[in-house]
Amino acid sequence: MTSPTSSTELLDRARAWADADPDPTTREELERLVAAAGSGDEAASAELADRFDGTLEFGTAGLRGAMGAGPNRMNRVVVSRAAAGLAAYLVAEAEGGHAGRGAVVIGYDARHLSEQFARDSAEIINGAGLDVWLLPRPLPTPVLAYAIRELGCVAGVMVTASHNPPQDNGYKVYLGDGSQIVPPADAEIAERIAAVGDLTSVPRADGARVLDENILDSYLDTVAGLAGDGPRDLDVVYTPLHGVGGSTVTQVLETAGFAAPRVVEQQEQPDADFPTVPFPNPEEEGAMDLALDLAARCGADLVVANDPDADRCAAAVPTPTGWRMLRGDEVGALLASHLVRRGVTGTLATSIVSSSLLGKIAAAAGLPYAETLTGFKWIGRVEGLSFGYEEALGYCCDPEHVRDKDGVSALLLLCEMAADAKAQGRTLLDLLDDLATEHGLHATDQVSVRVDDLALITDAMARLREQPPTELGGLAVEGVDDLAEGSGDLPPTEGLRYRLADGARVVVRPSGTEPKLKAYLEVVVPVRDEPVEAARISAATRLDALGGDVRAALGL
Repeated sequence: MTSPTSSTELLDRARAWADADPDPTTREELERLVAAAGSGDEAASAELADRFDGTLEFGTAGLRGAMGAGPNRMNRVVVSRAAAGLAAYLVAEAEGGHAGRGAVVIGYDARHLSEQFARDSAEIINGAGLDVWLLPRPLPTPVLAYAIRELGCVAGVMVTASHNPPQDNGYKVYLGDGSQIVPPADAEIAERIAAVGDLTSVPRADGARVLDENILDSYLDTVAGLAGDGPRDLDVVYTPLHGVGGSTVTQVLETAGFAAPRVVEQQEQPDADFPTVPFPNPEEEGAMDLALDLAARCGADLVVANDPDADRCAAAVPTPTGWRMLRGDEVGALLASHLVRRGVTGTLATSIVSSSLLGKIAAAAGLPYAETLTGFKWIGRVEGLSFGYEEALGYCCDPEHVRDKDGVSALLLLCEMAADAKAQGRTLLDLLDDLATEHGLHATDQVSVRVDDLALITDAMARLREQPPTELGGLAVEGVDDLAEGSGDLPPTEGLRYRLADGARVVVRPSGTEPKLKAYLEVVVPVRDEPVEAARISAATRLDALGGDVRAALGL
């Protein structure tokens, strides 16, 4: 769909959209904008132009964006078209012998309109002749990923915007292996969506079956079974950040033998407005404040959190100077080493922007290691995967059952590790020191620049290619990989990887889900006779220098 060429055309298209919109809320919202724009309100005209400037793009992340009326927003019309396109793709795959004509399972979180989007999708996919199963209520994304494999479905849909702001929602698509879609399936589904005609001609049926609690109970038992026998003395503070993880996490911990966690009361119940956090992502500054305050008051051993759809897990630990959040790379290394100690076999995998420490853990254990592009759509497809993670707090600890990131199982295993360490008079920080002593201290950081104009990101990447740095943070640039060219191991993606002296590394890439340009930094400091803390201080200094030079090179 092209941009409007005149205000008259824009108003005509907006009126036509409103006439066809089945949702009275977005219809009335659009009608108010049309009336304001028609009377000369420039702000309303600009808002209207943005809503009709193209369509919300369907890609490997499915759909994700702000809710509202118009083709460039998340709403019932856009979601219905996506469901119709997905159904057409699945029917064509079945008729072509590429897949069976099985069922599609649909889940949803507690965001605004998530259940409505799920039910619209169920009616349309069922109307295309496919069996449809709905999860019984708002549940974590990993429950949906589990259900796909457990029930032998040909596809799954999860309605969630994960950790995005309250005004957003999203539509995540999985195929029958339980992994998120990757090319060429995303482009083929997008083509089917574009070919959907008048929605009134799309057949609907109300034959979707709402699953009972058995599927959730099966997931809970499977996750709880990941914890082995061992100590369970652990005082845990937990927050689901107003999301859907609360009851699931509590049940898993209790089934595995842990005491019920202390849950942050203000954030315990699902709330689509996320009233206590401006940005419901445990990585964001301030998001964990209530949990950390509670932990400090009660003297807890560990703080754990999920994002709103509970596919990510964050953790914080006490130190003599206060609570410290663990980085995703630190949690990933802890989980990997824990699973290795328990005798896991198979490939350890992570993304190109995550720490290189996982590769050293794999090598020391004699296990295969793989690096993928960012996102669990790639990690989940690694052959022989036994554990995978990415630095953005995503961990796959049981790929046999959930071939996606799962914040519930990761949380349980963190608690198991912390309880084991506590019984020995140690902490998770001591376990990290053990890894640093064995493999060198791997310290990571990130430079993230949010922009209003996406052209700034394009310009910055072009500058880096035209004027490549020869030194960053006082370390010589020993090699540059233009990720857009692809390789035998990686498909092409927009990004640049700088290999620096002393094992350091910088990867620069645009975010796939937000208007951000990100640079992922890593330095490696050997730990010899001096204490690990000395290496940490040295690494922090190197990261500061590296970050300063990267910001200057980005020019933003």
